[in-house]
Amino acid sequence: MVRQPTPEDKFSFGLWTVGWTGVDPFGSASRPALDPWEYAEKLAELGAWGVTFHDNDVFPFDADDAAKDKIVRRFKEATDRAGLVIEMVTTNTFTHPVFKDGGLTSNDRNVRRYGLRKVLRAVDLAAELGATTFVMWGGREGAEYDGSKDVFAAMERYKEGLDTIAGYIKSQDYDLRIGLEPKPNEPRGDIFLPTVGHALALIAELEHGDIVGLNPETGHEQMANLNYTHALGQALWSGKLFHIDLNGQRGLKYDQDLVFGHGDLISAFFTIDLVENGFPGYPDGPRYTGPRHFDYKPSRTEHMDGVWESARACMSTYLMLAEKARAFRADPRVQDAMAYAGVLDLAQPTLAPGETVEHLLATDDGFDLDAAADRDYGFVRLQQLALEHLIG
Repeated sequence: MVRQPTPEDKFSFGLWTVGWTGVDPFGSASRPALDPWEYAEKLAELGAWGVTFHDNDVFPFDADDAAKDKIVRRFKEATDRAGLVIEMVTTNTFTHPVFKDGGLTSNDRNVRRYGLRKVLRAVDLAAELGATTFVMWGGREGAEYDGSKDVFAAMERYKEGLDTIAGYIKSQDYDLRIGLEPKPNEPRGDIFLPTVGHALALIAELEHGDIVGLNPETGHEQMANLNYTHALGQALWSGKLFHIDLNGQRGLKYDQDLVFGHGDLISAFFTIDLVENGFPGYPDGPRYTGPRHFDYKPSRTEHMDGVWESARACMSTYLMLAEKARAFRADPRVQDAMAYAGVLDLAQPTLAPGETVEHLLATDDGFDLDAAADRDYGFVRLQQLALEHLIG
């Protein structure tokens, strides 16, 4: 029987997840909308630790300052009462039609200036509420037509916008880091920063890139036919894994946002193996210690009972996979299979300490080409052991 989640598990949910009413391009809402504080109270009852939101998940886009303050105050009182942490805040620069060509990379300079102000005000809100991560998803930063964008200029404007925001965070002495959220497509045909690799490349060009990292999402990487676990691994290796979004996706479809684990299950297993157990060859290597954040949507077929059941399922699946991943790593058969496969040997540097290229070229180590070509790596056995732990 799966244990009940506790705050120590650091599970968090976006208000836009349980708060999604089922609206899609082909259908209207299939369930009612609750007030933001009602979602927070119920998530706490289920065992969640934290909650996250876009600015306009809490207050309307056109709310004046007095209305915003009143709504935010009531929401914060509810989260405090429920014992929930507001661990991440983000902003919406994709819903209103003013952002139809982007917020930071729009061809219209006035839109870019408006978008930058909106983001900076959301940064102030995040700091006020005690969040430590400010996620930025550039959902409208991109194009459908290649001739519509000067890509060099777009990257310059993206860089300018991010450095302005990160510089502002530093100038205000906020305890905040920015997590960029890559995605390959939808709603734009081609979004800028479609993958973790693209985002890392832009971060490397920033003046204030030290506080800019990544918030990779399961489905977003898998929509591009990429490996989410590898994306997390590279982000960790780069020191840039600031936040994660967990959900389910089945291949090259639209962004399904399924319950975590309800897509590629064995990929989800290895994701949790990495998050919970770290790199096998580097036991003292970088580890992700942040929130286990779920960015999913309850199926449109579900009504309110189904909404809470789906939130419960995300946490339950994570706990089951974490237990199985720990058992997998502790299994002597797995340890033997890893040794046979050379998994731990990959951590050994290719060059010896102090070895020169000249020395490398002057020796052959007695290398037996035929024997190396005939080597059996045993990767299939190792994968089968993972499958046995997963479903056996």
